[in-house]
Amino acid sequence: MISITLSIVLLTVVISFTAFNKEKVKEDLLFWPAVIDSRKQYYRFLTCGFVHGDLMHLAFNMISLFSFGEFLEVYLFAHPGLFGSKGKLVYLMLYLLALIFSVLPDYFQYRKNYSYRALGASGAVSAVIFSAILLNPATPIRLMFIPIDIPGYIFGFIFLALSAYLAKRGGDNIGHRAHFSGAIFGVLYTIIAAKLLANFDVIKSFIEAIKERY
Repeated sequence: MISITLSIVLLTVVISFTAFNKEKVKEDLLFWPAVIDSRKQYYRFLTCGFVHGDLMHLAFNMISLFSFGEFLEVYLFAHPGLFGSKGKLVYLMLYLLALIFSVLPDYFQYRKNYSYRALGASGAVSAVIFSAILLNPATPIRLMFIPIDIPGYIFGFIFLALSAYLAKRGGDNIGHRAHFSGAIFGVLYTIIAAKLLANFDVIKSFIEAIKERY
């Protein structure tokens, strides 16, 4: 049976490629706070994650999603993981809710600004990555420009600090605030869901896993 992660990747690729060739499709689906506010097009909170600016943007997000999402969905969330038979549903809700919550700060800031628009799944992908890091903090992460493995929890702190700084600086046309918001949502969602559905203390497990490394 095809995984939820692969299903999301395939759907996103199909819609994004369609939008590459049809500007109206992109215009109808992207995140446009002023139009959401004035025309009540709330569906854009979700659809914006299925369209991308270009092939590089799409490839980076989908490779990252597949790399972390499959591991999170199959081994950490689902049987014999944290949520058992509920794991796939919990994972799907993580992704969909992250699409919404990751862009909420930008919605409230730009809902009267018709020139601001955004697109891409970066916020939801960040949520998936940080959920995986939280549950398995020793996960090795390698960046293209740093040829060594970085423990996931160290990467996480660097990522959050850098995203917060770049979001404040602005001027590069990248949704750093959505990266940051998505990451924070992924962490909070995982902590709350684990406690409510599995009575599992994620924070305690995270700390113990780091202590074991030293």
